[in-house]
Amino acid sequence: MSTTVMMAACGALIVAGVLGLIAGLRPTPVDLGRPGRASILGRRWSRRTWTLIAVGAVIGMVIATLTGWVIAVVAAPAALAGVPALLSSGESAEQIARLEAMEEWARSLANVLTVGMGLEQALVATHRVAPPAIATEVTRLTARVRAGRYTADAIREWADEVNDATGDLIAANLVLAAKRRGDGLTAVLRALADSVAEDVRIRRQIEAQRRSVLATARFTTGVVLVSAVGLGLFSDFMKPYGTPLGQVLLTLIFTGVAGALAWLRRMARPPQLPRFIGPRVAAHAEEVRT
Repeated sequence: MSTTVMMAACGALIVAGVLGLIAGLRPTPVDLGRPGRASILGRRWSRRTWTLIAVGAVIGMVIATLTGWVIAVVAAPAALAGVPALLSSGESAEQIARLEAMEEWARSLANVLTVGMGLEQALVATHRVAPPAIATEVTRLTARVRAGRYTADAIREWADEVNDATGDLIAANLVLAAKRRGDGLTAVLRALADSVAEDVRIRRQIEAQRRSVLATARFTTGVVLVSAVGLGLFSDFMKPYGTPLGQVLLTLIFTGVAGALAWLRRMARPPQLPRFIGPRVAAHAEEVRT
């Protein structure tokens, strides 16, 4: 049994090492996103994720004790915590909600400007009715304006906090209005709001099709996992995978399935347009220049 455990562990470590080497050699773009959001799955692991990992580890140890499959100690927590994250659609829904919120805020800002208010007064007036998806960022913007911060700088910081190319477009027009103090901002904001509304409509259609694909992937993955566990516990069909070579092959199969799910999530993720305004963008451009 000790030899089996050692060979299975060595096989798993070899596969993990090869995957780590491949990931390390791939060029990685610089992330200009919100600080504190980065992680393996694109966001910081929550308490729920850690709970799923702990529960999965317990389940894996039980399966390893009953069947001798040492790989279950790693595969069970990875499946329990990783599969829902890879097949979730929360990120796209959140992005669409933020786009819709920016469209609504830009339209309300344009409406306030039509009554003759200045830009600073309009920003302060609209923060009370800012949509929840960007309410925090708009509140911080108005707090800076009230504190006497230069309006253009406050707007650039708002663009960094919103962290979206559409937000950059709105911020760029607000910065120009803050510097030139000319007419025409109302018409520009309304045109931007109309453009963003059309973008939101198209993205909602894409998201509906994407959810049907993810639903099929969830069902297929669930059937495969339940079948694998059931066959392993209650039949001899998967008995060959209990050997050292079988454990290595099973590790390769699980790795391939995880890679396919990650690839599916990557293809379904909407493209991120490059940002062009804000202190972090300027700092990154300066680093690249030097």
